[in-house]
Amino acid sequence: MKVAVIQSNYIPWKGYFDIIHDVDVFVFHDDLQYTKNDWRNRNKIKTSGGPAWLTIPVGTSEDRLICDVEIKDPSWQKKHWNQIKTNYARAPHLAAYADFLKEIYVDRRWENLSALNQYLIGRIARDFLGITTTIRDSREVKPEGAKQERLLHLLKKVGATSYVSGPAAKDYIEPHRFTDANIELLWKDYSGYPEYPQLHPPFEHGVSILDLLLMTGPDAPKYIWGWR
Repeated sequence: MKVAVIQSNYIPWKGYFDIIHDVDVFVFHDDLQYTKNDWRNRNKIKTSGGPAWLTIPVGTSEDRLICDVEIKDPSWQKKHWNQIKTNYARAPHLAAYADFLKEIYVDRRWENLSALNQYLIGRIARDFLGITTTIRDSREVKPEGAKQERLLHLLKKVGATSYVSGPAAKDYIEPHRFTDANIELLWKDYSGYPEYPQLHPPFEHGVSILDLLLMTGPDAPKYIWGWR
């Protein structure tokens, strides 16, 4: 059974959903330390002035877990919704996702970052990209230990036979520990994604999944894994 384990991000890029699609079980690992200036509370969209950040204000303290990060100021919701509407006014599929986006940014009030991220990712994966992967939360599993020991304990508890990791983890993962645990270590390759019609050239791969959805609609999976 293939498993991936990643912290939740705010409206992440297409590669995040690619790795969810790759595995049988995807685990949000949000009972870890929050890191500032990361992808947990922000992501980029295309604008006429180049890629721009959409950032949820949650403070800079790293003395808390991701799952405990509170969102105290709701003003970001209206701001992000206006930025999306303005910069994607000419996107061919904006209307198709308007109800979903209004639910997120207008109709609901979010008070916890992890809850928001996990809801967004789950809805987009299931409802708009057709991903059938089982999605779980590490808090259900209650992993023990720290760093790789904790990860391996989590993988064993969910029954993993293979672990799919992003390439950035090559800097610290010790492959022999996975071999010793009888878990196959697989590295995700994010190269080769085809370009798609995108506003405000030049083309940029590293932006939120919203860009791909609003520009290509139901064809989005073709540009993430379908081209392979």
